[in-house]
This record gives sequence, C-alpha cells and structure tokens, in this order.
Amino acid sequence: MPALDVPDAAPVGYLAPVARRPLTRIAPIGAGVWLRAAFAFLALAVLGACVLPALADAPMRLRGDVTARGDVLTLDDLVEGAPASAARRPMFRAPALGATGTIQARRIVEAVAALNLGAVETGGRLQVAVQRAARRVGAQEIEAALRRALEAGYGLDAKAVSVRLDGDGPILLAPVDLDGQVLALDLSYDPRSRRLSGLMTLGERQASLRVSGLVVEMRDVAVVARTINRGEPVTAADLAIERRPREAAPPDAQGSAASLAGEVAQRTLSQGAILRTGDTAPPELVARGEAVTIVYESPGISLAMRGQASDAGRMGATVNVVNVASKKTLQAVVIGPGRVSVGPAPLQRQASAEPPTSLR
Repeated sequence: MPALDVPDAAPVGYLAPVARRPLTRIAPIGAGVWLRAAFAFLALAVLGACVLPALADAPMRLRGDVTARGDVLTLDDLVEGAPASAARRPMFRAPALGATGTIQARRIVEAVAALNLGAVETGGRLQVAVQRAARRVGAQEIEAALRRALEAGYGLDAKAVSVRLDGDGPILLAPVDLDGQVLALDLSYDPRSRRLSGLMTLGERQASLRVSGLVVEMRDVAVVARTINRGEPVTAADLAIERRPREAAPPDAQGSAASLAGEVAQRTLSQGAILRTGDTAPPELVARGEAVTIVYESPGISLAMRGQASDAGRMGATVNVVNVASKKTLQAVVIGPGRVSVGPAPLQRQASAEPPTSLR
C-alpha cells in the first residue's frame, strides 16, 4: 500500500515551550520628583507654623448678656476662650437675687489685662448685662404654708380658710439650687381679729421673708354657670361649686348642687350669681284647671275618679280638686303628674256626710 502524504503534526500530548519575556526594568526616581516632594513638605511645614500659633493665640471674646447663678462672677462667666487655669478666677460680685446689673466692657478688659492673659475682643459692646438667677416663691406657696401652720398650731381646717396677704403679692427669693418646701415659722394668730404674721423660710433660714395678713373663713356655694330662665329645669351642669369668703356669701346660699338637680328656676338666674334658697323649687306636677285623676285608698277600698284641679301644686303639696261626677270640692295631695290622692280624713272634713263610695 502506498504511504499517505500526511503533513507534519504535533504528536498527541505535546506541550509548547513557554516563551520567556524579558523583565521590565524600573527606572530610578529622578531628582525632579524628589525636588517636588521636598517643596510640598516644606509648604505644609510653613503653613502649620503660621496657622497653629495663630489659632493658639486667638484673642478672648467678651460674652453677651449673662446669667449669674452664684454670688460671684468668674472670668469664664464673662469671657469666652479664657485659659483653663484662670477660668474660675473671681472677677466681679453678682447682683442681688432676682436683680439685674451691668458691667462696663472696659472694666472687664482692664481686669483681664491685669492678669496678663492677653487681649479681649469686645465686639463693639460697651457693657454687659448680668441677671442673678433666683427661685421665686410666690403668694400661692406662701399662703399654702401659712394654712398648714394654722392647722398644725391652731387647729383650723386648712381647707376651710384662706389667707389674704398684706401688700402686693410678696415673693420670697432664694438661690436656684435651694430645694425644699417653704415653711412658716414664728407664726402668731389672733382669733378675734383674725390677723396673723409669720416668717417664711427655705433651707434652714438660708432664705427668709416675714409676711402678715388676714385669715378669711371660706365656704362652698353653688354658682349659676349659665343664665337660666324662669320655669326652666336646672341640671347639675348648670351649677358649679366654688369657695367664697363666708362674709361675702348670703346666709341662705345653697352649698350643694346634687339636691337641686331636676328643680325649676322660680325667677331668672343670671350667670355667676350665687344660688339662694327659694331660687329653685320642684316642678309643678299639677297645673290649675288641669284634669286630674283622684285616687282614694283605705283598707279594703281603692277608687279612682276624674277631677279638675283648682290649684297648681308640686309633689306633696295639698291642692283643691273638684270631683267631676259629684261637683264636690276635695282637698287632695299631689302624688305624681296629673294625680292626686284623697283619704278618709279629708273626706270627713267635707260638709257632706256621704261615704267615700259616693265620690264615683
């Protein structure tokens, strides 16, 4: 067999040799690069040398209006950026509790200069206003303390009295950090004149104020919450219970609203008026001339008949009624809307001697 002419081919499993590339050579850093880096480092050093001292030596600034919490104003109270070593140094005395004062800016600048601490920028201010913080104990707290002392020392009911303090609302000023309840010490009270005086104190007499006044006896009264027209029913929402001085309230003032609900106004009641006895009354259950049912009840007998009321009446009231059948006038007691009751006793008082059955 003739041989086949096969082109040259790589045998199976033959690996081509790896071609080695020549290594890239790294060029050395030139003098220009080193020079630029040196210039950048020098620029940063110069910048830091100029800026940091300027920041460190920034001048102190005068604060605006300040609030003092103690007796003395320190350097830090008045100046921003004061050195920590001198920040708590006393500079000026603070105003009295609750008062306001001013300090000339030049005086602060001169005081700081005397300490060799540097310049102080005033920002154009000529003076600084200083307010002294204080806890204010007003008339309401003072009155409550006096009423507690009256109850403990003289047996008065603290809920039934009020204290009318002399002057225009006394105020006890105390440091803001002085906590606790105000107390009334050295209390004196005259039951005849009802005058009292006492020393109001806070914190073991760290703050004190002497006050005087008049003890006023109070009482609960019902006050009309809205205008109520005559004949209009009164509800619980129409009345409010308020505490008023006893001498300013009428003797017949109503002191409870619960028993008045459901009654009707006997006259026009203005809003804010104190409700008095007789201003309201139970509603009329029987009107004059109204047709009513007359009820007669006795042991073994129960009758009902038609009648006509000659009088108007409320629950329990005695009215005259006419028996429609017999035309006789009877005395009856109102027992409900349109209903009256007669009994043996009223019938015996009538001129007629007829038995009750004749009422039919």
